Amino acid sequence: MAEKSPLTKTIKKVMPSVVSIVISKSLEAIEKEIPPELLPLFPSGDPHLQIPEEMIDARGMVKIGGGSGFIVDANGIIVTNKHVISDGEAEYAVITNDDKKYKAQILARDPIDDVAIIKINPPANKLPIVKLGDSSKVELGETVLAIGNALGLFKNTVSAGIISGLSRSIQAAIGPKQPLQELRGLIQTDAAINPGNSGGPLVNLDGEAIGINAAIVFGAQNLGFAIPINTVKRDLHDLKEHGRIRRPLLGLRYITIDEDLKEKLNLPVGYGALVISHGPHSSAIIHNSPADKSGIKEKDIVLECNGEKISTQKTIQDFLENLEVGDVLKLKVLRQGKEFEAKAILSERK
Repeated sequence: MAEKSPLTKTIKKVMPSVVSIVISKSLEAIEKEIPPELLPLFPSGDPHLQIPEEMIDARGMVKIGGGSGFIVDANGIIVTNKHVISDGEAEYAVITNDDKKYKAQILARDPIDDVAIIKINPPANKLPIVKLGDSSKVELGETVLAIGNALGLFKNTVSAGIISGLSRSIQAAIGPKQPLQELRGLIQTDAAINPGNSGGPLVNLDGEAIGINAAIVFGAQNLGFAIPINTVKRDLHDLKEHGRIRRPLLGLRYITIDEDLKEKLNLPVGYGALVISHGPHSSAIIHNSPADKSGIKEKDIVLECNGEKISTQKTIQDFLENLEVGDVLKLKVLRQGKEFEAKAILSERK
């Protein structure tokens, strides 16, 4: 009898902890969301949708989507993507690997990263869990599995690959109505990430989660990204200690300077962060924020954070990732040819 692959052992170890998350909404709520410009397409302008009966449950709720998640605490704590549970008007349910269904309670959404924490209340409180690894120890070329359990076509989805990049940044929208934002510090893998395993774990051969499957780049083959599991561990710690996820806020808008930007804008330096508004209706400095209180003004260039140069490889947001609410951030600032030091006590991002 052929010896089983280590991959098979890992899958059997992790799969019982991976869950389906089902998103449902009332038919009435769905019909209210139909854009006005589409109303003429309906008879008499009445936007009544014909939904197949198999998509409507006994309470008249319509299944509109889903994703994956994974259990990290035997009492029913589950981690998933924020974009999976982004609709405030929807109801969420969790179906475990043994096909039991539970109502999901949303505990927290990370204000920056595509991470959310939800909870179910199983009767026995003895759910199988995925052990959390250490994403700071992940190495290029390491074998990984992307596992998902979304209902329908994507139930029990597994794909294998390697770690093909670390500390990647991409532009992505993490919600259906959200603007593009830069996601930084991501793990890149060639393991296929799709709607079926989004929100599920990216695990190593020891069965430890090293990331959450988060994004694919459309039009590019073999480009998948995962949020490092250490981000999740920090969020779980915040939730336990403070009852919510706390992320630090500096309170300024900026563009990171490189040599090209220096030439285009005739700037005095080729590194740092130029404090500048991102449009006519946005301010470069958030009123009464730590940056505002520290005396930073629009068109200043922040050269350093805590004695380290700001660059495209390490932006202000990267520094904030490793800091806590209440920490003091020492800034070196350039204004009209003169350098000065500023200190900002980081507040909580709301």
